[in-house]
Amino acid sequence: MREDHCVIADLVGKGKHIRTVPVPLWAKRAVDEWIGAAAIADGAIFPRVSRLDKIWGDGITPKAIWHVVRAAAKRADIKNLAPHDSRRTCARLCHLAGGELEQIQFLLGHASVQTTERYLGCKQRLSQAVNDNLGLKDA
Repeated sequence: MREDHCVIADLVGKGKHIRTVPVPLWAKRAVDEWIGAAAIADGAIFPRVSRLDKIWGDGITPKAIWHVVRAAAKRADIKNLAPHDSRRTCARLCHLAGGELEQIQFLLGHASVQTTERYLGCKQRLSQAVNDNLGLKDA
């Protein structure tokens, strides 16, 4: 918990950057339900299970997660799903929900706001200029 919010703390990402990722309440509840149903008291939340149903190793690998996502995409008839598509989708949904660019940048762990803008496909919309709505009137 950080600032009364559930997080994945001190996550080491690309380039050894350390960041804290907020976890939405719905996701936390789903993980808690899984932990309860699987009777997990410690260790990996998602253990690696062999074909013989034996638990081994330190948990599932990123490659295993990718296989699960790809299988789900196939069932949903989503073609050409790439690993970063979920990151881009998350970023775009956060942006559409009114999320601040800077906060989305933190969420994704981008060092540069320009990278976040590319993820979002941000373009200046002069017909809907943000400074038109400041509430200031002509003199």
